[in-house]
Amino acid sequence: MHDIKIIRDDPAAFDKGLATRGIAPQSARLLEIDERRRAVITSLQDMQQKRNDASKLIGQAKAKKDEALATKLMDEVTALKGALQQGEEDERRLTAELDTELAAIPNIPFDDTPVGKDEHGNVERYRHGAPRAMNFAPKEHFDLGEGVGQMDFEAAAKMSGSRFVVLKGQLARMERAIASFMLDLHTCTHGYEEVSPPLLVKDAAMFGTAQLPKFADDQFAVYKGASTDEQDKFWLIPTAEVSLTNLVRESILSEEELPKRFTAYTPCFRAEAGSAGRDTRGLIRMHQFPKVELVSITTPEAAIDEHERMLACAEEVLKKLDLHYRVMTLCTGDMGFSARKTYDIEVWLPGQDAFREISSCSVCGDFQARRMQARYKPAGSKNTRFVHTLNGSALAVGRTMVAILETYQQADGSIAVPDVLKPYMGGLDTISNG
Repeated sequence: MHDIKIIRDDPAAFDKGLATRGIAPQSARLLEIDERRRAVITSLQDMQQKRNDASKLIGQAKAKKDEALATKLMDEVTALKGALQQGEEDERRLTAELDTELAAIPNIPFDDTPVGKDEHGNVERYRHGAPRAMNFAPKEHFDLGEGVGQMDFEAAAKMSGSRFVVLKGQLARMERAIASFMLDLHTCTHGYEEVSPPLLVKDAAMFGTAQLPKFADDQFAVYKGASTDEQDKFWLIPTAEVSLTNLVRESILSEEELPKRFTAYTPCFRAEAGSAGRDTRGLIRMHQFPKVELVSITTPEAAIDEHERMLACAEEVLKKLDLHYRVMTLCTGDMGFSARKTYDIEVWLPGQDAFREISSCSVCGDFQARRMQARYKPAGSKNTRFVHTLNGSALAVGRTMVAILETYQQADGSIAVPDVLKPYMGGLDTISNG
């Protein structure tokens, strides 16, 4: 959420920032609404003062037994009351109009975020490792999973339709093993606090992290029983970022409490609106998928360093799994709505002969905090400031499994278990059919 005061102070800078996202200037329209709203507020203040002054004069007139003057003044107060009610209604309407407009505008990118229209404008920072040498033609993960008889899309489709999967046996255990390994790494080594959050949230939580109102079509809404009442509506979380970031909503933290670092392993739910025809086979683009999420709540001064730290925590998962990957800085046209800067980690998939995204780590500034009213009090200060929020996948569990299956596949169609996962797999060395 943007601060209209900042836009008012430097509208040209606001429009310049939006231009890097390919968005037309917005400041003139926003300031026109703001000017009307402020004019109403000024008028209300004047009328309230007139009412207060008239009320005092009524008392004085009655004390002097000047009933004519008292009656005249009371008529003025009655008229002011009606005008005040109308003015208060106009203020509420204009405030709601301004808030609605501001809520639909994405965050302003940092100056060092690459400017571009789409994914072709993303910039590679560096690569880690190299593709594993194979003396056979590598298969894609869905062929491998179905080959060992433990990945069943057909059974899932009978229950739920497309973009769902049933994992069985060793692959089901591997999914759990991957998540446990990630959680242990982030909690024991990287200092994140593990959280088991709600999977169903209300509108305010989704608004806080900016999934609403703009991206409602990408979400799954559910209702209690057969109700269609909005009071009975929930949203299935598209990422644990929603639940974790909202842990600090409507709160004032002390500076000593920061940074707060949370992690959670949850299923995530996305409607994948607009993705028809993309990744229709396999685990890459599912309606339901598991993910380990990282969220940091920090001060403005520490946010940039926290972003680099979060990226390093996500990378460490891939390093320990000995997977080849690269880190990309997303351009303005490919970046998420709430982000000011985003790093994507793309893992190498031998079966696809391509890098695919496995993590996004974003710094959001105070954009989400304003929507959630999440503040902190700096040490020695009586005033409060908005916290800065960050979020990152560390990692998408399904996509990590994809990378493991394709990277650790063997010529006979079996899959070697990475060393770091063996303790979580009961010492199992190989996943195979039978």
